[in-house]
Amino acid sequence: MLNIEKILLPVDFPHTSLGVVHQAATLAHHFHSEIVMLHVATVRSHAAGVPEGDAEIGGWDMLAEIIAEAEKNLDQSLSRELDGLAIRRVLAEGDPAQAILQTAQVEKADLIMMPSHGYTFDQFLLGSVTAKVLYGTDCPVWTGAHVEESPVHEFAIRNILCAVDLGPRSRKVVSWAGQMAAEFGARLVLAHVTTSVERWGPGGTHVNPKFKEALVGDASQHLAELQRDTGIQADVFIGSGDVPQVLSQFAKQTNADLLITECYPYGGNLRIHGYAIICAVPIPVLSV
Repeated sequence: MLNIEKILLPVDFPHTSLGVVHQAATLAHHFHSEIVMLHVATVRSHAAGVPEGDAEIGGWDMLAEIIAEAEKNLDQSLSRELDGLAIRRVLAEGDPAQAILQTAQVEKADLIMMPSHGYTFDQFLLGSVTAKVLYGTDCPVWTGAHVEESPVHEFAIRNILCAVDLGPRSRKVVSWAGQMAAEFGARLVLAHVTTSVERWGPGGTHVNPKFKEALVGDASQHLAELQRDTGIQADVFIGSGDVPQVLSQFAKQTNADLLITECYPYGGNLRIHGYAIICAVPIPVLSV
C-alpha cells in the first residue's frame, strides 16, 4: 500500500511555483501527509525580501507570504487547500541542491515535490538544482513542468501514464504507478519507447517490418510479464523514435494528468532523456 507520510516541498521567493504547492496540497490531503516546506536563503531571495538576520528570519512567516502571493495573483483557493494540513517550515542557507538533498535525508522524506524551473535558486531549476536533486537522491522526485500554463486549482489525478525501460527498476516503477492509480481511482497506461525503427536510405526513410515486429513483440512480452509479476492491469502503448516526443504524444492521447517514469540509479533511455521528457510533456513528472 502506497504510503506518503512526509512531502518535502522546496519553495523560492518571490516567484513561488503555486502550481506545485497546489499539487502538494492535493497529495497531502489524500495521504494525510506532513508537508515540510523548505526555503534555501540566497542572495537573490534576500533581495526579494527574505530576511537576512537570524532574529528576523526566525519570525518570518513563509506560509503567509506564499498565500499572500497567491491571492495577489487572484488565486484565493490556496489558503483553503492548505487549511488543516500539517505544514512545517524549514529555512536553510548554502547550496540549494545540497540543502534539499540533506533535508530530504534528515527528514526521511517519502517524496520531493519541486517546480521544473524557478528564479531564486539558480535562474532555472531544471538545468541546475533539479538536475542535482534527481541524480543525488533515491527519493522519488515530482517535478511540475508547465504547471503555470494551466489553472492550478483544477489539478486532479484521473489518468496516469507510466513509462518504463523494461530494466531492473521497472517493477518498482510499475508498482508505484499501480498503487497511485488505485489510490485515486485513475486509469493506468503502461508505455515503452523502443529504438527507432526508421532508417535513412535512397528516397527517404524506410521501416523494416520484421525489425519493427520483433521490437514491438519483445516489448509487449516484457510488459505482459511486468503486469503479471506485479498483479497490475493496464492498457499498453508502445512507440518508437524520439523518447520525449513519443511520450508527449502518449500523454496527450491518454489525457494523462501525471507521468510516472524511472530515473535513479540506472541508465537507459528514460534517464538519458530525463530532462527533455520533463520539458516536453505538459504534465507533472514523477521520477521513481
